[in-house]
Amino acid sequence: MTIAVSAAFDSGNIDVLRIAGPGAIELAIRKDAHSEFYQWFHFRLTGARGQACAIRITNCGGSAYPGGWTDYRAVVSDDRQSWTRAPTSYEDGVLTIRVTPRGDSLWIAYFAPYSMERHHDLIARIGQREGVTTDVLGTSIEGQPIDRVRLGTGPRIVWLYGRQHPGESMAEWWMEGALEALTSGDDLSVALRKACSFHIVPNMNPDGSCRGHLRTNAVGTNLNREWAAPSAERSPEVLCTLAAMDATGVDFAMDVHGDEALPHNFIAGFEGIPSITDRQMGLLTEYKETLARLSPDFQTRIGYPASAPGKANLTMSTNQLAERFGSLATTLEMPFKDVAENPDAQAGWSPERSKVLARDCLRALLEVVERLR
Repeated sequence: MTIAVSAAFDSGNIDVLRIAGPGAIELAIRKDAHSEFYQWFHFRLTGARGQACAIRITNCGGSAYPGGWTDYRAVVSDDRQSWTRAPTSYEDGVLTIRVTPRGDSLWIAYFAPYSMERHHDLIARIGQREGVTTDVLGTSIEGQPIDRVRLGTGPRIVWLYGRQHPGESMAEWWMEGALEALTSGDDLSVALRKACSFHIVPNMNPDGSCRGHLRTNAVGTNLNREWAAPSAERSPEVLCTLAAMDATGVDFAMDVHGDEALPHNFIAGFEGIPSITDRQMGLLTEYKETLARLSPDFQTRIGYPASAPGKANLTMSTNQLAERFGSLATTLEMPFKDVAENPDAQAGWSPERSKVLARDCLRALLEVVERLR
């Protein structure tokens, strides 16, 4: 069989430069449309059953976060259900992935993909559960729905949203875990649904997700730099979501992301917003410390540097929501690599672990929920 590489599918991203046999497969990652960002890849290798392949992605040195390739390992799957890590090295701007496919097809990606088909299955499945309603806040640039899931009857208003940066697919695995936990009927879900009204947007950027973008929507907009003044032309995804938040208010918010370089789970807060209060900072510290106690995969030592007083970037959602509503707003970052504190040699950071962390985040929320107002 002839060895081939393709990426013409949901979230696919790769260009084929040269294939001269299993040891000479040369590829390049495409940039996000109308943007200089690139790092996400997802492609299918066919015709290489039982052959030791060396796949070289040649343009990684110019990617959005070249420091993220150090100690990184690509994920692979022959059934698109279970993803494991492949031997991967990085040198002189070239990422080399070594695989020996067991079958005729092997899928290779930057992180386990979360397809738009799975997204629609999630909305359909969760939407049928008791006490759950779903609606559409608006549409993306290309007309895809911005889905919201609503549940709970409590007085505290909680917003959970993810995949502003579409290549950070662990965010929607986290969302799946959160929705499953909140609809399980166990003590945690009952208590949270009594205390809170949840508004959950599993995918803020469906166009970028389909296109295989790393960070932007269909017109090259980084949605997490649009929250001060979103527009119908550049960022309708943020425009409709922020309008819905204005209608409900926000007591607690979590914006779910992935970080290319840091091998840690951590929370970025809103330090530096103009109207910051001691109450907000106390709640942020308490929430992070609670989550670190509950989850072996979460830590508080390493993260992003805090903004100087009054210098927070209000175009970013966490800062904007904390300033706008006086809320406890958070950005959760998960790794593309693995968690240094609790590594898994086979899977690294994974969909399954993302889902477990979601439940732990909800457990931490329950411990602080009474102090949100």
